[in-house]
Amino acid sequence: MQVAVGNVSAGWQKMVCLYWVLFLLVLPSSWAVSYKHGDNVTLYVNKVGPYHNPQETYHYYTLPVCRPDEVHHKSLSLGEVLDGDRMAQSLYHIGFRENVEKKTLCQLTLSEKQVDQLREAIEELYYFEFVVDEIPIWGFVGYMEESGFLPHSHKVGLWTHLDFNIEYNGDSVIFANVSVKDVKPMPLEEGGGLVAGGVGVGGAVGGGITITHTYSVHWFESPLPYARRGERLRDHSFFPKTLEIHWLSIINSLVLVVLLLGFVIIILMRVLKNDFARYNVEEEGRCDDPDQGDNGWKIIHTDVFRFPPYKSLLCAVLGVGAQFLTLATAIIVMALLGMFNVHRHGAINSAAIVLYALTSCVSGYVSCGFYTQIHGERWVWNIILTSSLFSAPLFLTWSVVNSVHWWSGSTQALPASTVLLLLGAWILVGFPLTVIGGIVGKNRAGSFQAPCRTRNIARQIPTQPWYKHATVHMAIGGFLPFSAISVELYYIFATVWGREHYTLYGILLCVFAILLSVGACISVALTYFLLSGEDYRWWWRSVLSAGSTGLFIFVYSVFYYRNRSSMSGLVQSAEFFGYSLLTALVFSLMLGTVSFWASLTFIRYIYRSLKMD
Repeated sequence: MQVAVGNVSAGWQKMVCLYWVLFLLVLPSSWAVSYKHGDNVTLYVNKVGPYHNPQETYHYYTLPVCRPDEVHHKSLSLGEVLDGDRMAQSLYHIGFRENVEKKTLCQLTLSEKQVDQLREAIEELYYFEFVVDEIPIWGFVGYMEESGFLPHSHKVGLWTHLDFNIEYNGDSVIFANVSVKDVKPMPLEEGGGLVAGGVGVGGAVGGGITITHTYSVHWFESPLPYARRGERLRDHSFFPKTLEIHWLSIINSLVLVVLLLGFVIIILMRVLKNDFARYNVEEEGRCDDPDQGDNGWKIIHTDVFRFPPYKSLLCAVLGVGAQFLTLATAIIVMALLGMFNVHRHGAINSAAIVLYALTSCVSGYVSCGFYTQIHGERWVWNIILTSSLFSAPLFLTWSVVNSVHWWSGSTQALPASTVLLLLGAWILVGFPLTVIGGIVGKNRAGSFQAPCRTRNIARQIPTQPWYKHATVHMAIGGFLPFSAISVELYYIFATVWGREHYTLYGILLCVFAILLSVGACISVALTYFLLSGEDYRWWWRSVLSAGSTGLFIFVYSVFYYRNRSSMSGLVQSAEFFGYSLLTALVFSLMLGTVSFWASLTFIRYIYRSLKMD
């Protein structure tokens, strides 16, 4: 017994230690850094990649650029690694509040192959990302111009001089950007040639060219305090300009919710009131066959609570859906409380990883608890199915996408240490918490509490009209929730698959609540119509009705890829479609869970209100 207790204690200690490691990795360096006049403000070089393929990124030093003799990388958080960041120290020397004019960074002699590499990068619209005091700075590697048809003109130039404009308040950095205004690019000829007269040209040496890179630094005082510097970055994006469109989308969605609620509460409840009055009068005057003269949803009261097939899979869907509902709500609330650094996407990535591991207990508790209520016996298999329902597709998708990134040399390919850390988080935290939650749910599960008894022999279901088929219900139940979020979905895609920063978390919370409300309302309405046709197979139908919203979201992702973005190539396509499928799966699980519980609550209410023996 002492050995067993010691093993359990050691296991819990490992889980707690790994939790703290993950928690520390979540915390970004978002506290204020104080500088004195002349102190060095470190500029980190991060990554480069095609402008239209945000997830196809490579280390900055893969290009023939100025680099130190020994490259020192910055220690990164888990979220930054997942975001493809690989920050390294640079040769740029920036003193706090010290202006610099055209200081030489380095002088490079490039071979013909290196010049062709730069030309190819510029023609693919490569951008670079630097980081100053946790503030990302973006700029293009070079300049390309296409003009004329006959004769056709194709000009490619390299930016050899960068102007850094940095804003400060007191002893803190507020904002930074890079500019090439009033700077002429160095023209590059095809085949490694050079056009004389370009800025930064040192001359040709033995078949190669010599380039001199320079930079300037200008400091500007800002009235914005450090605590509000996130507003400066937000004002630099397109979101404030489209705030009116945001509110219009919210109003449109609210109108949809009000109409649906009016339909469910007024029309549906009025119909139910008439049904209750008719059924109860018939019950009082009946003395023969209890089903004689019945029609509609009352006649199936002995079958409506007949447990569905694939009970374990249904409970696993409900458990994982409840987990993602908890996770999504927690992330939005944390964002509203200002717990994420607006400058880095990595903070949200880290929080999502840790919360996914910690909320695994929710999936186990809900799944195994409900599985026990509906008389499930293989509860161990149910826990295993619950823990792998999302993690297995996630691992399969990640394996394919990560292999493509690794083959192309992209920084989006996770290093082995990060893979082992994530695997350890699932094995030592996620899976054990799922088991613990499942055991607690099994032991605390009560009876199913069905207001009607179920017959041993199932009733024959009459032939249903075409508009009550599952495909039609899925189309209606998926389209209405999707239409409620379609406008906001564009901005979310522009954030996830672009370089925009989403900061309107209050609006996001409203849209999320609207989405769940619409899914619940449409599920109740479709379930009523299903039962009115004397079809009691509502269990899976309720999950699929609103859960089909995930299909609409994936179709929209295909539309976004083809018509609203300029993404291309194997690397970006694999990343986009792989994780878009996972996103659709997450929405299907969440909305399917909400839809099911709304339908179950509704069915219990209407059958509890009937007078039956």
